[in-house]
Amino acid sequence: MAARAYRWRWAALAVLMAAEAMNVLDSTIVQVAAPVMRADLGGAESDIQWFGAAYTLPFALLLVTGGRLGDVAGRRRVFVVGVAGFALASLSCAAATSAGVLIAARAVQGATAALIIPQTIGLIRAMFDGPELAKALGWNGPVVGLSAVCGPVLGAVLTHADLFGSSWRAVFVVNLPLAAAVLAAARLLREDRAARPVRLDLPGTGLAVLGTGLLVYPLIEGDMAGRSLWRWGAMASGVVVLMVFARHQRRSARRGRSPLVEPSLFHNRGFPAALVTSTLFFAVMNGLMLVVVAHAQLGLGRDVLTAGLTLLPWSGGLALSAWVAGAYLVPRHGSLVMFAGLGALLAGTLSAIAVYPGVRPTGWPWPLLGALAVSGVGLGLFTVPFFTAALSRVRPHETGSAAGLLNAVQQLGATLGIALLGSAFFHDLASPAGPGAASVAAQHALWVAVGLITAATATATLMRGPRE
Repeated sequence: MAARAYRWRWAALAVLMAAEAMNVLDSTIVQVAAPVMRADLGGAESDIQWFGAAYTLPFALLLVTGGRLGDVAGRRRVFVVGVAGFALASLSCAAATSAGVLIAARAVQGATAALIIPQTIGLIRAMFDGPELAKALGWNGPVVGLSAVCGPVLGAVLTHADLFGSSWRAVFVVNLPLAAAVLAAARLLREDRAARPVRLDLPGTGLAVLGTGLLVYPLIEGDMAGRSLWRWGAMASGVVVLMVFARHQRRSARRGRSPLVEPSLFHNRGFPAALVTSTLFFAVMNGLMLVVVAHAQLGLGRDVLTAGLTLLPWSGGLALSAWVAGAYLVPRHGSLVMFAGLGALLAGTLSAIAVYPGVRPTGWPWPLLGALAVSGVGLGLFTVPFFTAALSRVRPHETGSAAGLLNAVQQLGATLGIALLGSAFFHDLASPAGPGAASVAAQHALWVAVGLITAATATATLMRGPRE
């Protein structure tokens, strides 16, 4: 009986990890295929950015609310609803006939992903305890990391293969068998919910969505110098709405309600600094990915497979350095490894800026591949120690809110990176210039990344205690 229960628990864990991989994969798999989608469906160049941002923005903003829904209605039930909704949204993406329809379906995908991801940790905690719990939770990092690394290359391979004439639509169709398998095996999961009643903070959710949307929309839709007055007004309104959101959260906490964000997390500078650092870091990670792919396809006229394979050194460097950091470096040097990662990321980005003028439409851009490999090493060295350092001073009753916030700002950072670096690239690409316009556009976008990395280094310093 004990052996059977053991096998049941690990089979259930595999179900949860498959769902998590499916969601993380979808946040990166579209990056490489986005230019092909726009060429097929038409629309503005900014739609290339929206194909990614329309997923990551609702994903970020609804993560905490999704977790609360699991507390209220049952985590297994919300998980199943989320997976079913994700499958239907993926089918809608694959069947989209215009850029607008695809963007709307991507937003639904992101919203349903926000129902799935928060339930996985809660369900794992319900199934495991003791040493088994630590071992089960330990699978989360490798699965998420491997999914993120494989996404761009898999997107390129599926789009290039053009199976049955599916082209880019295959990157969404691939979700359907995964979702069907997860739903079929969901009976292995044990229902679980919060021990005490929890209320949904719907006004807080609405304020967060509205404020962030007002900030992000103008960033994607045009360059800073050429924005019309209404766009500046929208961004200012977004700041005001987010200030109202912060006040609402403090008031909810004082009245004993269940705010989206636990205000006590902000009493120490370490966790707010971690939130800002995470936002900046993942902005660089996702923004760089978009620029490299867009430069290869739109600037140099290379096919989608070449664009995807260009990111292979990046992915390989990330995977290898993450393993080395986890196995050897972090146990010996702790949070100092974060700064080594940021240094490598900065060195790789500056190297890419230096070599971009020499990248030609024919042949492999060998110097750029080396720069991307160094950047990938930096990504892996940073991510492994970061989350441990970010949660090191969080008290037990704050852990759920803190983990939800870190996941949310990760996706928000991805959205901002697509907006900032993408806007810088596409603005310069559209400007009248000579044959090297694409490389100049990529360089300018990467200088934005350099600024973000520098800021992330400063905020990461604030995460460390006085004796570290």
